[in-house]
Amino acid sequence: MGVLSEEIKNRIRAYLPRYPRKQAVTLPALHLVHDEYRTVSNEAIVEIAEILELHPSEVHDTMTFYEFFKHDGDQLGKTRLWVCRGLACMLRGAYELLDHCEAKLGVKCGERTADGKITLEFAECIGACDGAPACLKNDEHVMNVTNDKADQLIEALKR
Repeated sequence: MGVLSEEIKNRIRAYLPRYPRKQAVTLPALHLVHDEYRTVSNEAIVEIAEILELHPSEVHDTMTFYEFFKHDGDQLGKTRLWVCRGLACMLRGAYELLDHCEAKLGVKCGERTADGKITLEFAECIGACDGAPACLKNDEHVMNVTNDKADQLIEALKR
């Protein structure tokens, strides 16, 4: 018995007609699995490879090329909080903001809180330069983040 539910497998298969080759479905499949399980295990890689008729190393290569995906032992928290450290954000205090968030959450960048609710990460750019410094709360932009605003955001995420 595999780790992927039949629903996830069917959702991956539903992408196949949209692309010229099965290999092109690798990235959407990884996103589906990662969104569902908050990690992509070795077993999931093998199952994705079987569906797409690829070698598991091809799926693994795609996954590790993008630092977005978490692998075995690195499961994400319920919420992924990214602090942008692109040039505009860096110039407006992103490094200090990241330090503040680490202290507030009690974790280092890249780690998940003990309660499993929040994973703190940095991003090179989230495309929100006009609201620097900026964060992403999962896929939602949070602009002009001060330490006080970060504290409010973190408290809301802890609930």
